[in-house]
Amino acid sequence: MSDETTAPTEETEDLTLRENFALLLKASKGFWLVNQINFLDGIAYFGILMLLTRFLGPSGLGMSDKVTGFSVSLYTGLVTLFMFGGGFVSDKLGVRRALTWSLIVIGAGRVLLTGSPAFGEGSHVAAWIGLFLMALGTGVMQPALYAGIKEYTDPRTATIGYGLLYSIMNLGIVAESFISPFLRSDATFLNLGFMEIVGLGWGINGVYWMTIAVTGLMLLVHMTFFTKKVEERDRTVIEEEKEDTGDKTWIEKLKELPFADPRFMFFIFILLPVRTIFAHDFLTVPDYVFRCFPEAVSAKYEWIHGMNPLIIVIFVPTIAALTRKAKIINMMIIGTMITALIPFILVPGPHLWTLLTYVTIYSFGEAVWSSRFLEYVAKLAPVGRVGAYMGLAGIPWFMAKFTTGLYSGSMLARFVPEGGPHNSGTMWFMYACIACISPICLLVFKKWLLKGMPEDK
Repeated sequence: MSDETTAPTEETEDLTLRENFALLLKASKGFWLVNQINFLDGIAYFGILMLLTRFLGPSGLGMSDKVTGFSVSLYTGLVTLFMFGGGFVSDKLGVRRALTWSLIVIGAGRVLLTGSPAFGEGSHVAAWIGLFLMALGTGVMQPALYAGIKEYTDPRTATIGYGLLYSIMNLGIVAESFISPFLRSDATFLNLGFMEIVGLGWGINGVYWMTIAVTGLMLLVHMTFFTKKVEERDRTVIEEEKEDTGDKTWIEKLKELPFADPRFMFFIFILLPVRTIFAHDFLTVPDYVFRCFPEAVSAKYEWIHGMNPLIIVIFVPTIAALTRKAKIINMMIIGTMITALIPFILVPGPHLWTLLTYVTIYSFGEAVWSSRFLEYVAKLAPVGRVGAYMGLAGIPWFMAKFTTGLYSGSMLARFVPEGGPHNSGTMWFMYACIACISPICLLVFKKWLLKGMPEDK
């Protein structure tokens, strides 16, 4: 499960998986120091995000459902928005310094958010400032992590390096999903008669203080081991060919921007409706589970959510390998159709089996099309413009996260209010109908999207 994209890498000599790992283990301490942040921040970032609507909402800080949805949506949207400028900051400071300062800013934001209840009437303002700092720091951290993978791998190990970046982050989410319920709930998780495992019952604040401790651990390891000497010794300098546009007029440069490519613009924006389902994963699903299911289910909510990253880690590379010869557009249509249709299973009402089926199939659909989206954008981009296309391809994801929050809180207040009565089926029916716009349009415009597509490039 990931909000972000990674750039494709150039293919070189074929190495076995074992040989790739051997090279990374032997040659690059910097690579693994970057990934310790990647793993631990997967725990901290998603530990906060998965419970954020509950922390801010009526049962937490007391924000209304509408304000809560807007706040969470603004936070996640700002993360994506700050990444555009965060890349320049990372390039200016270098990977090591960029990660240092981003961790300090993120840590300050997480402390302020977690401690916001102590501010009384100013608790909402304190929480918003904390979210802003967290978004700002993460907006710098993410490009720095990608830059770190590029610097601390060579052309032989770059592909496995980016794959590990994605997988290690998801493993962090899996770890957080397992730990969080024990900290938050005082429910009995295992009772064998002779042995009983009961949660600590520290509440959401307990989970959030855990994420602060993890952030502190990240910073300590980073500053202790990721020294300037390591940075200079392990860096692999990769020269990139840059297109000389110095003699071109501003009009020619404008025409070369991805905005001028109608096929590209249609493709990335038509996915906005189906991406709203991803946004509902943290805007709607937490309150849906806590409000519509008994405590025996909600106490283990993070375990249910943790099925998503676990499935992604397993099936993204597997499906990509099995379908590498299939047309990208066909895989996009199949994958987005799965993602769009599965919310209909929640229409009959809240049942545990439908919830588990939804999470499983939804995650499988994400595994089918998430990586193929990046592949299509990369192949559609002209030579020398892949970076620009990849950067702009993230704009609809920012829009999906932001715009979904404008109505998700109001929909919860109307169909799944904190005190009931509930009509969750109608809400999920509407969300599924919105998501279906994407696969239907991809199917209708399939021939046009394929036109001129260098499928075998």
